[in-house]
Amino acid sequence: MPPPVPGRRERAVDVLVVGAGPAGLALSSRLAASGISVEVVDREDEPGGVPRHCLHSGFGLRDLRRPLTGPAYARHWADTAVRAGAVLRTGVTVTGWGDGPPADPPAVDVTSPAGLERITARSVVLATGARERPRGARLVPGTRPAGVFTTGELQRTVHLHHRPVGRRAVVVGAESVSYSAVRTLRDAGVEVVAMVTELPYHQASPATALDARLRHGVPLLVGARVSELVGRGRVSGVALRQLDGRATTVACDTVVFTGDWIPDHELARRGGITLDRASRGPSVDGSFRTDRAGVFAVGNLLHAVEPASTAAREGLLAAEPVLRRLAGGPCPSAWIPVQVEEPLLWVAPSRLDPADPRVATGGFVLRTEGRLGPWSSLVVRRDGRVLHRQRLVRGAVPGRTVRLSAAWTAKVRAGMTAAVRDPDGGPVRISVER
Repeated sequence: MPPPVPGRRERAVDVLVVGAGPAGLALSSRLAASGISVEVVDREDEPGGVPRHCLHSGFGLRDLRRPLTGPAYARHWADTAVRAGAVLRTGVTVTGWGDGPPADPPAVDVTSPAGLERITARSVVLATGARERPRGARLVPGTRPAGVFTTGELQRTVHLHHRPVGRRAVVVGAESVSYSAVRTLRDAGVEVVAMVTELPYHQASPATALDARLRHGVPLLVGARVSELVGRGRVSGVALRQLDGRATTVACDTVVFTGDWIPDHELARRGGITLDRASRGPSVDGSFRTDRAGVFAVGNLLHAVEPASTAAREGLLAAEPVLRRLAGGPCPSAWIPVQVEEPLLWVAPSRLDPADPRVATGGFVLRTEGRLGPWSSLVVRRDGRVLHRQRLVRGAVPGRTVRLSAAWTAKVRAGMTAAVRDPDGGPVRISVER
């Protein structure tokens, strides 16, 4: 065992939750209410995650049954966690895991204005959420002028720092978060001259898109790719290329890149946790367990990006598996992979535990890279046997969630015991029939 680091405090808690967004706060509120010691850490100065940057209403309708602004929704879950007895610490950054091979119980190293700490927990829950890929990660050519934002940067600039943004903006993206960016720009007095998407259609709900066109008069340019940012010092325009080869430039002094999300998985990766190749979030089973003993993952870290209510719901669902772990519940001895076929991109959870009667309490979340019509069906198979068919009543488009019932998992469970003994037992595969 390595000697203690001088000046580093070492202590223990029952559960350490990394991330104080809706998922982490909802989870900690339910765990703390059961009487165990729960600590939530977040590198931001205030709890609440992304919703605290979103001043528009609409939060809380699904889970709290009342409309709230983003900041009010964030305060609700932070207050609920504290009232339940959770310790909430902001301005605390988790820098890595304990020395040596993965340990059980796990330990993490943190730094804060109070100094260095190593916290050992009987269970660690990763709820670090997701981030948008910036312009550089999207390989958009041009100089590096001012006036280029992601949605999160835009919302922090407008709502937290109260700084001016610009006068004319182009939003690159046309899904739900893109329309949230439109609202933020309009709140800041910025004219949105266009929304741009490479796809031949928007990816938001029809009501959201109609609201943007009717209330804000925002033109939608479909089938167009950003080929270059124009301008030096400050962006002066966006060069676009249509799918048919035509080129045009839209004059603007502000560009907002939206919708290209990636799970904030750095801590999971450092901990040796297996990441799903497609979603790039930790690979978990229906009880939110990773393949590292005592470590769970929940929320948009698994499936960037879902509404705050979905993340909070998963946090509440994850409480029971964590409590079972604390009570001495067994670790999985084997998993069956859950995989998707084109045009589906990924599925979460992406594993099934043969011994877990709650295989996927919250169902499955999928994404597609192509448009699926209302005549399409999701088909679940294992070793050629059809386990389930689900009609996509409203179809599906890229950037929007496809939900799959977990009812079929009982059929998998019935044959899992033999399948585990059989090395030829294959994964569960989800495909699309049109």
